[in-house]
Parts: sequence; C-alpha cells; structure tokens
Amino acid sequence: MPQTYRRLDLSIDQQHALLTAARQLAEEFAGTFGTETIELFLHSSYDQLALHGKIPNYLPLLAERFARQRLNALARVEGHSDGRPVVLFLCVHNAGRSQMAMGFFQHLAADSAVAWSGGSGFASEINPAAVASMAERGIDISREYPKPWTEEIVRAADVVVTMGCGDACPIYPGKRYLNWDLDDPEGKSVEDVRPIRDEIERRVRRLLDELEVPTA
Repeated sequence: MPQTYRRLDLSIDQQHALLTAARQLAEEFAGTFGTETIELFLHSSYDQLALHGKIPNYLPLLAERFARQRLNALARVEGHSDGRPVVLFLCVHNAGRSQMAMGFFQHLAADSAVAWSGGSGFASEINPAAVASMAERGIDISREYPKPWTEEIVRAADVVVTMGCGDACPIYPGKRYLNWDLDDPEGKSVEDVRPIRDEIERRVRRLLDELEVPTA
C-alpha cells in the first residue's frame, strides 16, 4: 500500500482522504504505475485544483478524480490504449462550452469513445446556466468540475477541440486540432445559453460521425 507523504498544509481529514485516494488508485493501476508516480499525480492534482477550489473538503475527492484521468492519459501515452478515440475539449474557464461539449459527447458516445475537458484559466465552479441548459436535454453535468489541462492529457488525445482559448491552447505537432468559434456563456442567462448549447450539440454529432463512433 502507498504511504502518502505527510502534507503539513492539510488538515488531518484531508490527509486521510488523500491517503485513501492513493490506496484506491494504487489498486486500480496495479501493474501499470508504482506508488511514487501515483502519489506524485495525486498531490500535484490536488495542488492545481486548490488554486481555485472553493470547498476545501471536496478537494481530495476531486484530486482523486483528476489524478485518475491523468493516469489513464499517461497509460495511453505509454501504449496502454484500449483503442477507443479520445477527444479533448478546451476552453478558457472549463466552466461552460467545453463542459457542455464533453457532456454531449459522453451522452451520445457512451462507452464507445472517451471525452476529457480542460481550461487555460479554469474557474472555481461550473457555469450554472450551462448546467441548467444541459439538464433541459436530460444531461447532468452538475458533478463536473473545472480543471486545467496537463501534458499527458493533451498528448493522449486523438483530437483536440479548442473554443476561444487562443494562443494559450497547447499545440503538439501531428495532433488533429479543431477550433470551434462559439460564444462564451459566461454571464449569460439560460435562455441565452440555449443557442450555444444547440450549436455545440450539432458540432459534437458531426465530430462523432467523422470519428465513426456509434451514438446512443
């Protein structure tokens, strides 16, 4: 079992939660990554999310989820791929456009493909109007959380879709990039977000067709 190193900046409860998370991840990635790698990814994920986290008690759980995504990405980069296409949706805050795109992609593709998202300057919470507009379509993104992108996540993606992050978006030679010119839903009402949502759905469906991914 991993023995997560002591973090003096964390409460006892937070340290315990991270230790539990490290043990869980160690079980999931046994034979793929060692303790040192898992703890490094878990604690660096915590530190990145803590930059904007509003509710410290939730950060260990979110750090575990983010670390799991990053470790899955690293495994793909190192050749442990299951063959499913991976699409990464990037915007500025990872609170609206990229979250809605990921929501549609996951809903339509189910287990046939993988979708991730990130932001160049990620926000502290998901845009409530984006959550509400997606709920109207029967898709729940309320449990998602804004997060940055990392090198292994970008490298593992087959397609990177950018939405307004401009020069801040990471560029890797040989990777397929798509730029979707979409209005930013920040500060908009649910009524104003609906046209953005609908355009995102159209583009996601088109992308899935291009990737020959069966949809639900």
